[in-house]
Amino acid sequence: MLSRRTFTAFAGTAALGLSLSASAGMGSDGPGGSAYAAHTVPTGPAPDPPSADGLPHTVGFDRYSLHVDGRRLVLWSGEMHPFRLPSPSLWRDVLQKMRAHGYNAVSIYVAWNFHSPAPGRYDFTGVRDLDLFLRQAAETGLYVILRPGPYINAEVDAGGFPGWLTATKGRARTSDPTYLGYVDEWLTAVNRIAARHLHTRGDGTVLLYQIENEYGSYVTEPAGVDYMAHLYAKVRADGIDVPLFHNDLGRNGYWAPGTFDTGGERGRWLYGFDGYPDPDQIPPDWGHFGIGGEKGGATASPDTPGFIPEFGGGWFDPWGGAEFDGAGYAGSARTRDAAYERRFYLTNLANGITVHNVYMTFGGTSWGWLPAPQVYTSYDYGAAFDEGRRATPKVVPMHQFGHLVRSVPELAKLDRAEGVAAGSSSAGDGRIKVYHLTNPDTRAHVYVLRNDSPESATSTLPVAGTSLPVTVPASDARLLAAGIALGRRKLAYSNAQPMLWLAAGRQDIAVLTGRAGESTVTAVECASEPTVTVLSGDAESSYANGRVRVTARLDGLTRVLVEGGGVQAPLLLLLADDETSVRLWPRETPSGSVLVYGPPLLRTAELRDSAVRLTGDTVEATELEVWGPDGVREVVWNQRTLRVRSTGSGSLRAEEPLAGVPAVTLPTLDGWRRQAENPESEPGFDDANWTVADRTSTFSTTAVPDGQPVLFADDYGFHYGDVWYRGSFTDATGTESVSLAYSTGTQGLLMAWLDGEPLGTHRMPVPDKKTVRNGSWAATAAFDVPEKVRTPGTHVLSVLVRRMQHDMDGKALDTHKVARGLTAVTFAGASPSVGWRLQGAAAADPVRGPLNTGGLYGERSGWHLPGFGDDDWPAVGLPRAERRRQGVTWYRTGFRLAVDPGVDASIGLVLEDDPARAYRVQIFLNGWNMGQYVNDVGPQHTFALPNGVLRTRGANTLALAVLSDGTTESGPGDVRLTLTGSSAGGVPVTVVPSPGP
Repeated sequence: MLSRRTFTAFAGTAALGLSLSASAGMGSDGPGGSAYAAHTVPTGPAPDPPSADGLPHTVGFDRYSLHVDGRRLVLWSGEMHPFRLPSPSLWRDVLQKMRAHGYNAVSIYVAWNFHSPAPGRYDFTGVRDLDLFLRQAAETGLYVILRPGPYINAEVDAGGFPGWLTATKGRARTSDPTYLGYVDEWLTAVNRIAARHLHTRGDGTVLLYQIENEYGSYVTEPAGVDYMAHLYAKVRADGIDVPLFHNDLGRNGYWAPGTFDTGGERGRWLYGFDGYPDPDQIPPDWGHFGIGGEKGGATASPDTPGFIPEFGGGWFDPWGGAEFDGAGYAGSARTRDAAYERRFYLTNLANGITVHNVYMTFGGTSWGWLPAPQVYTSYDYGAAFDEGRRATPKVVPMHQFGHLVRSVPELAKLDRAEGVAAGSSSAGDGRIKVYHLTNPDTRAHVYVLRNDSPESATSTLPVAGTSLPVTVPASDARLLAAGIALGRRKLAYSNAQPMLWLAAGRQDIAVLTGRAGESTVTAVECASEPTVTVLSGDAESSYANGRVRVTARLDGLTRVLVEGGGVQAPLLLLLADDETSVRLWPRETPSGSVLVYGPPLLRTAELRDSAVRLTGDTVEATELEVWGPDGVREVVWNQRTLRVRSTGSGSLRAEEPLAGVPAVTLPTLDGWRRQAENPESEPGFDDANWTVADRTSTFSTTAVPDGQPVLFADDYGFHYGDVWYRGSFTDATGTESVSLAYSTGTQGLLMAWLDGEPLGTHRMPVPDKKTVRNGSWAATAAFDVPEKVRTPGTHVLSVLVRRMQHDMDGKALDTHKVARGLTAVTFAGASPSVGWRLQGAAAADPVRGPLNTGGLYGERSGWHLPGFGDDDWPAVGLPRAERRRQGVTWYRTGFRLAVDPGVDASIGLVLEDDPARAYRVQIFLNGWNMGQYVNDVGPQHTFALPNGVLRTRGANTLALAVLSDGTTESGPGDVRLTLTGSSAGGVPVTVVPSPGP
């Protein structure tokens, strides 16, 4: 464990009021290191943004950071899941936004269930085109962290296991040979694609590869140790040569280097651990300043860099919204806001975490039957980019930090400053905690200041021979630096947070940031007195002792030009408040660096001859200003040449504002047609082609009751959505009641009819704070048998089960194999012999996939598809107040959109009604199942309709399958389109195929 010593340097500084955390760092080499890259890598510029450049690259690491081509890299990554955005054109939109806001990597799960409708069948086409996504990431300039499981968790059905795996022999997530046979097939299919995109070969930007996921089972037993060794060997045999890793579920030291067989390879396995600290807790020290040892986070693997494959960028919300007291994902974003990001992510950086992935950065939509039973359709997660792909206020710190770690190479190699005691308290009230670190090569100093109190705290920080005034707002944090390079000059100190520097033409540009209204002081080393010009803003300067000192109040963008002072190149200081900082866009090109100011998004920048060609988005009319290499005289924005003029700060400024986004008009949804269904409940329905329930044994973890056939839906090949049962028996004489035992995911339900007469509906309870993690629910529904059907002759018991989804298998106990559907049926008063048949979803949709539909009659008959003939359905209006009817009713309408082709409009569907009405709705847009609405449970009322599935310039078909339990009137009530955001710009969107019947 690292030593803890008194911070004597700060002793006796009465004005300080700080508690200080740091310690002596180890040497720059460190023990061990990577056998796959240079043993000692000095501090220096980060690698160029990655691409599929056709050149080989080395990828390695030491205890400080990753290395790419012998250059240190702080990996600042965000999580998104292509399967949660079923429009491949929009993948590029999210990737470009991530790159623009400072991320240099994207982490993705690859969900086995999304790609495999049946054993031996793997689909990587259309919305499942992994090859396309990896190409887009490379074209955008982002590294990829690839995470194909085989188990992924991710709040998806069965934790990503395909439905068919629930009915197979063998214990999953172990070395069971049957299971491993299926795993090998899956990994072969994935790795065949991944191997074409490895950064090591120059074919793409896949930089790291994860095996398994949060695997905390059998860590010392052959079932687990051999399993991990098998996965490692399989991935290597498939040609994946980038570093591999696993994400420990917490700080356990599980699967650290040397804990399992890697076939003799050394220096190519990383230890990572996940963390989702509660926003009310003190940010934990999971590295330099923590408890050390195998339970200390990064210290469990002292020869590899601190690596958090998943750090909470929000949190998921369950059915009923208990997690955030009904506020939905707005509650997640509020509790894990920008200040949360600064407190926790900067604490991570101070603790040596240089491989950092935020889960989620874009959450997206768990459409169809994709979501795990614990969550509803939206997977917004309260992330930095919301479900409609809009940047939220949480983007601000991510933007600042991402550009910071690229521009300040010292951050890739930091030690605890010598002579500093962790957690010692000095004079004052000690509300500001300081982490003090140094770079062993440049001797630059980095300070992370954190205030965990509910009130703002002000003090002074002794740095570079001065007492620097510092203020940290309540429950917030900031990073300060001293001795770092700002191009050809050096920052002596500043109480503003550095964000970036770059060379544009003959001058260097540095950006420092802070909260609006703050007073800042920034000192730059100068051998002689320079000429200082305040170009804009409230600022003053002075010179003494070899430093020019600039004081400024942050309000928009303050510009200060420093010229001379022993350095030929001028330095343009840009001091930006937070809101302004996210309108500053650095971009590197082969012909030099560019800095753009003004629009809310810069997507691409290209230098060609004397022109800088930019693409991006606007919302309101906004100014545009560009700094670039010498010789740039022309600015093109979204293919339109602008009239520009030169400014005193060395930029080109557009003479007219960029236009904002034009208004988007949405139609009223009318012209509805209605049709009731569930003919399966009628005694005369022909079920001759249904599957006979004749199995007597199962691989499910649910026991089959004595004397009962296997009724579990998965055993008969019905893995997703609703399932119908029809039980035929003779002679109901004497029967008093029937008990239907069933098992579902969260918010499952059962409906029963006897000879067409409704017996009633049973629903699983709405989860509360104690049960939100429950993924499987079992109950028995008891219904009285009406007197009029207690007769001899043939009778039919019809049962509809909304089975919801399979549980995840986080503890490797085969919980994904818990039964779904009926489990047992018994009668009171008599014991008729019942013959059962069942029917679920029809064959998987070849375009939309197996997770799109279930076994409702309308689904099997194509009522959800565009082009279905509904002309003979009765016309109705909404909102509806349907009479009490148990069963399913469909509503269909069409609508046309005419969104300007230069506008990216994010559109949603809103459903609202009296919450006392007990019904739920499956929403189909152009045949795509966009989610499930439960009116009396919630909390979700707005459903994302992704462009591509939604035809923003053309005709659309909307179908609603309403399932009513018969206890109340049912809707739908108010159903309308809503604009969740729009911008001028966007990316070209290809229509997602939506075949009809």
